[in-house]
Amino acid sequence: MDCCLTTIADRTGPPRVPTNWIAGLGRCAATKLAKAAAVSSVLAMSLMALPGVASAACDVPIEPLGVPDDVALHLDVGGTRAALAKAGIGVGGAYGGEYFYNWGGFKEDGEYFGALHLYMNADMKKLGLWKGLCFYVDGYQFHGVSITAADVGSLMPVSNLEARPTTRLFEMWFEQHMFNDMVSVKIGQIAVDTEFMLSEGGGYFINATWGWPSISASNLPGGGPAYPLSSPAVRVAIDPNENWRFMAAVYNDDPAPPCNKGGGDPQRCNPHGLDFELDDDPLLFAQAAYSYNQNGLAGIIKVGGWNDFGTFNHQRFDAGGNVIAVTGNDGRPLDNNWGLYAIIDQLIWRVPGSKGPQGVGVFARFIGSPADRNLVDFYFDGGFTFAGVIPGRPADSLAIGFGYTGISDQVSAFDVDFGEPVARNYEALLEICYTYEIKPGWSFQPDFQYIWQPGGNVTGQRDAAILGARTSIDF
Repeated sequence: MDCCLTTIADRTGPPRVPTNWIAGLGRCAATKLAKAAAVSSVLAMSLMALPGVASAACDVPIEPLGVPDDVALHLDVGGTRAALAKAGIGVGGAYGGEYFYNWGGFKEDGEYFGALHLYMNADMKKLGLWKGLCFYVDGYQFHGVSITAADVGSLMPVSNLEARPTTRLFEMWFEQHMFNDMVSVKIGQIAVDTEFMLSEGGGYFINATWGWPSISASNLPGGGPAYPLSSPAVRVAIDPNENWRFMAAVYNDDPAPPCNKGGGDPQRCNPHGLDFELDDDPLLFAQAAYSYNQNGLAGIIKVGGWNDFGTFNHQRFDAGGNVIAVTGNDGRPLDNNWGLYAIIDQLIWRVPGSKGPQGVGVFARFIGSPADRNLVDFYFDGGFTFAGVIPGRPADSLAIGFGYTGISDQVSAFDVDFGEPVARNYEALLEICYTYEIKPGWSFQPDFQYIWQPGGNVTGQRDAAILGARTSIDF
C-alpha cells in the first residue's frame, strides 16, 4: 500500500489531524518529492546546457505591493507580498462559494459548496538559478456538499468547483522558457484541463463539462489527470509565430492509486494530492491551435487528440465472444484507448473600439472515442457568448450553451442484454449563466441548468432543473 495512504484516515470533511499524522505525511511526501526531484534534475541539467536564449516569462507581480492589479482584495500584511515579489515570488488566491437547488435528479434539495484556492509563482532567476525558469504550485481547501453527487447524479457535473471536502495539492511544476518564448517545457504534477481541449467560450459557464468534458472524465482511468486531480507529466509547447501554437504532453494516466474507498473513488484514493503516481500507463495528448484576425472578428481553431496506452475492457463481449451481461465475465481486453477533438471559437460581432475580443461569439466542440471500450463515444457542446455588450458594463457577460453526452451503443446493448427496463442512450444539458462584475476581481454569477436524462437515462433519475448562484473573489 502507498505510504501516504497508510496514514490518512477515511474522512468526508476537512481533515483534522494530530501532529504525528503531519510528521508521517511529511516524511512520505519528502520521499515522493525526492523521486520527482531526481527526474526534474535530469531535465534541469539539460536546460542549463542550452545557450542564453531563454526569456523571463514568470507571472510574478511587482506593483502595487506585489499584488496583481485585477484582484478585489489587495492584501499585503506587513509588506510580506511586496518583499516576496521583489525576491521573485508571487503569492495569491481566490475564494468561490456557491449555492444550488435541484428539482429532479434522484433527490430534490439544495447544497452549498466552497473552494479556497492558494497559489505561488516563482521566477527562479531571481532566486539564484537561470533565466526563463519558472516554478508554480497551488492547492485547494474544499468544503460543503457536491450537488451532483448528492442530488443529481449527472455525467456532466453541475459545478466546476465540485470536489470531495478536503485540503489538497493540485499542480506543482517547473517550466523552462527558451528561444525567446518560442519553446517552453513543463515538468511536474500537471493537470490536462489547464491547457488541452479547452474552448474559450466554455470558460463563461459553471457546469464542469465545459472544461474537462464528460467523455474524457467518463472514459479515462480515475477520470483522468484533471481538476481536482493531477499526475506527473511532461509538456512541450511551441509557438512559431503569433498565429500558431503546438503542444504535446505525456501524463501518468491514472491520478490515484487503486483502493477500495468509496468503490475506488480516485478523490478518496488520493485524498490530499500527495500520491505522485508514476507506474501507470502513459497518456499522450497533442494539440494544434490556429488563431486569426485577432484585431477584428477574432477566431481560433483547435484540433487534437489523445491516446492512453493501457488495456481496456470491451463493454459488451468477453474474451470468448460471449455477452458479459449473461456470463458475468470481464470484457475482452483491448489495447489502447483514444479520442479526437475539434474546437472553434468565433467572434461574430465586436464591440466597436474594444481592446479585447468583446462582443457576440459562438463556439463549438466535437469529441469522439471508440464505442467498444468506452461508456461515452460522442460528445458535443456549443453556444453563444455576449461579453461586454452592455454599455458601461465591459466585464459582464451572458452565456447560453448546450451540451450532449452520447452513451456508447455497446453500453446501450449491454443494458438490453442485462434486462434493464430502459437502456442508457444520452444525457443533455442547457445552461444559461450571467457574470456580473461587482468590482475587478469580484463577480456574482446567477446560473440556470436543465439536464435531460441525468446519468444517461438511468431508472429512477428524473430530468433535473438546477438554479443557483456563485460569487468569486480574488486576493
